[in-house]
Amino acid sequence: MQQFTHRIVTASAALALASPFVARADDRADCTAGDGTLLSGVVIAKPAFVRGKPLKGIPLSHTHIRIRGDADGQAYDLAVDDVFAAGYRPHVSEVPPPLDGIAVGQHLEACGLPYPGGMHWVHTNCGDTPSRQDPNGWLKVIDASGAAGPNLEDSQKYCYLWPHKHSSHRRPRNE
Repeated sequence: MQQFTHRIVTASAALALASPFVARADDRADCTAGDGTLLSGVVIAKPAFVRGKPLKGIPLSHTHIRIRGDADGQAYDLAVDDVFAAGYRPHVSEVPPPLDGIAVGQHLEACGLPYPGGMHWVHTNCGDTPSRQDPNGWLKVIDASGAAGPNLEDSQKYCYLWPHKHSSHRRPRNE
């Protein structure tokens, strides 16, 4: 009986340890369904603000975040569109909340459009039909248990800047 109980406890512990990986597998499937590519890694440099050109008077700034990829150990640059961060304020030249809370050593998960050396389009799709060039992406912090937090790039406040073919939303093609 003791050996049987030990097997149950061992199996339960294995399932508990695997549960964060199940959530990550779900995120991978969700990212693929949104026509994106999933990239995860550890932040290796403080997020940096980069000024952008205005569109209809709203500056399209970016926050650049360097991560070391989990899968291959390579360094990647995440080019994150500030207008999709909840705390974005036009004409303020700093990393907006909640992106300003990202710290070196944190684990991030990005769903978006890869480019050589990095990834962009890690934000909401504004209701557009996803495609390989316009994925429905996200940026999430992964906690110590392996669970992904909310999308840090889910604000739709400025979606009106880009007319959409099926609604009132559309994003630029030149990020």
